[in-house]
Amino acid sequence: MKKLLWILILACNFAWGQMPDISNVWLNNSKPYTGTIGDRGQELKLKVNISEQNKKNDQEYFISGYSLVDDNYAKYEGKVTITKYRDTKRKGIVFGEYELAEEPKGKHSGIFKGKFIYTFKWNKKTEKIEGQYIEFIGDWKSYDGTLDFKTRLKNQ
Repeated sequence: MKKLLWILILACNFAWGQMPDISNVWLNNSKPYTGTIGDRGQELKLKVNISEQNKKNDQEYFISGYSLVDDNYAKYEGKVTITKYRDTKRKGIVFGEYELAEEPKGKHSGIFKGKFIYTFKWNKKTEKIEGQYIEFIGDWKSYDGTLDFKTRLKNQ
């Protein structure tokens, strides 16, 4: 009976546990994420200007900003969803998925979609996050379906 009670207590704590709001993480200290798009490794920049935690689903964040490849500048909106979290004594790892839709303006606009990994170290003395690393790995597909490229972005 005691074991069953403990299991119920743990399950309740897990079910009503609130994910902390990490909206500021996605803003990347006002710096763009940099990386590549396509087989030739063209430079891709992705800037997040707005990041808000979903009030109904605390594992989801709405983000918006712009993407830049050569002279192609496009505003986008989308979401980042946390799917898994792992915590060790020295390091935290967050896994998830993202989908970002650019404004439909011609052949060079489409949807970014893929997975991300966010790792960080927690400094117990200062009680602050250090050594943040975020990487987005996925695809970009044009709205008309004629272009499909691999993408890889990371924070600076």
